[in-house]
Amino acid sequence: MSNAVMLQSPFAAAPAPLPAVGDEVALRATGWVPSRFNARTTDEQGRLIMWNTYNGAISVFTGKQVPVVESLLQRDGFDGEPTGLAGYLKERGFLVAREADEVRRFQLAFGQQHYRTDTLELILLASEDCNFRCVYCYEDFSRGTMVPIVREGIKKLILSRAQALKSLRISWFGGEPLYGFEAIEDLAPFVQQVALEHGIAYGSTMTTNGYLLDPETAGKLLSWNVNDFQITLDGVGEHHDTKRVGRDGSGTYETILANLRAMHRRTEDFHIRIRINFDHKNTPHLEELLGVLQAEFAGDPRFNLAFHAVGKWGGENDADLETCGVSVAQQVKRVLSESAVDKGLTVLGSGFKQLRLGKGICYAARPFNFLIGADGKVMKCTVALDKEEFNIVGQIMPDGDLLLDEDKMARWTEPAFENDSTCRKCYYVPVCSGMSCPLVRIETGRRPCPSDKRNLHANLVATLEQSAAGARRVPLPVLAAAPAGAL
Repeated sequence: MSNAVMLQSPFAAAPAPLPAVGDEVALRATGWVPSRFNARTTDEQGRLIMWNTYNGAISVFTGKQVPVVESLLQRDGFDGEPTGLAGYLKERGFLVAREADEVRRFQLAFGQQHYRTDTLELILLASEDCNFRCVYCYEDFSRGTMVPIVREGIKKLILSRAQALKSLRISWFGGEPLYGFEAIEDLAPFVQQVALEHGIAYGSTMTTNGYLLDPETAGKLLSWNVNDFQITLDGVGEHHDTKRVGRDGSGTYETILANLRAMHRRTEDFHIRIRINFDHKNTPHLEELLGVLQAEFAGDPRFNLAFHAVGKWGGENDADLETCGVSVAQQVKRVLSESAVDKGLTVLGSGFKQLRLGKGICYAARPFNFLIGADGKVMKCTVALDKEEFNIVGQIMPDGDLLLDEDKMARWTEPAFENDSTCRKCYYVPVCSGMSCPLVRIETGRRPCPSDKRNLHANLVATLEQSAAGARRVPLPVLAAAPAGAL
C-alpha cells in the first residue's frame, strides 16, 4: 500500500450535483400557512384585495375565487402541494411554508437595507434664509447661503466615499435653496461629475417655492441632474398669496405659475410634485385651483399633485392656524384626490402601489442620511433643524470628516421595532419598522403609526382604482374563467 499523500480528493472524480437554488424551507415544505405580513380588504363590488407588506405584492380576486382564496388563507393553513390558486398565492408570497420564520427574514432584510455602507444621502441647506414668509412656516431664517468652507467639506466627504458608493442622492432644501444658488452652482456640477467618474447611481431633488425657478435657472439645474422638484400652490391668486406671501408682503402666485408653465414647455425629463397644503380657510377654494392645474398640466406625466393638511409645526403663527383634525383632513384629501383624478391629474401619496420593505421609514432614521446646514451643522430632521439640541448630531469638517455624536445618532437610527412588542407583531412592520417618524418617539415616547396603516381599506381600494388599467391579468388553472389581477 502506498504511503504517498493523495494529490486529489477521491470525491473530485465524481462530483456531487449542485444543491437546488432557492428557498430551501419552501423546497422541503409539506405545509403552508398565510404570511403574517398579509393585509386584505373587500371593496363594494365584492373583490378581495390582498397586499403583502414584505414583498409589496398586490393581487385582486373576484367572483368564485374569493371564497377559495379565503379558505386557503385560513390561519391553520393546509398540507400538501400548492397547485392552482394555492400555487399562485405561494408565488406571490401570500402563502409561506409552515416552517418559515418570517420575523427573522424581515430582521435580516432590514439590517441589510438599514446598515448599508454603499449609499449616501445628503440634504443640503443651500440657504437657511427665504424670500417668502409663509404663515405656517416653522423656520427662523437665521443664516444665509452655505459658506464656502462647508461646501469644500461636502466635496471632500463625497470624494472620500466615492469608491465605495453605489448610490448617491442630494436633496436641496432651505430656507429657500434657490436663495443660495451660489452654493448649488458650486456643488451640483461637482457632485454630478464625481458620480459619473465613479459609476455611482446619482439623483438630485429640490424643495423650492418656485419663485426663482425661471427658465435660465431651471436649465442649469436640469443640466446638473437636479430634476425632481416639490413646489407648493395653496390656491389661486389671493388664496395662495395670503398664505405664501413674499418677505416684502408681495404676492407670489403669478410668478410661480409662470415658472411652472415655462417648465411645461420644456422637453427635458423631470418631475414636479405640486404640493397643495389645505386647512379650513382655503379648502373651499381648492376646486378652482384644480381647474387651473387641469387646464395647464393635465396629460403631462411630469406634473403630479400631493395634498397635505397644514399642521402646527412649531412656527410663530401656530396659535392662529385653522388646521383640520385627522378625520376631516382624511376626508378632504380623499375628496380633492378624487376630483383631481377625474380631471386627468395624477395624485401622489394615495394607495400602496410603491409600499414594501423599508419604504415607510423616515429619511431621518437612516444611518446613511445626513442634513447639513449652511454653517456645517450635521442634523437629522428637517422639521427639528437646529432648534432642538437632540437633532444636532455633529459637524462636517473642512477635510470632509463627519464628527458625529454616537449617542445622538443611535437615538435617531435605532431599530424601533426591536424594543416595541406592538410593532413586532404588526403586519405593517416591514414597511415602517416602527420608524415612520422618529421625531415623534423622541419627543413624546409614542409609537408613530402611519396614517396609511390606519386607512388600510381606503388605500387598498385607491391602489386598485389607480392600477386597474395597467394590471396584469393572470389566468389560473383553477377557476380560469375568473382570472386574478396581479398589480
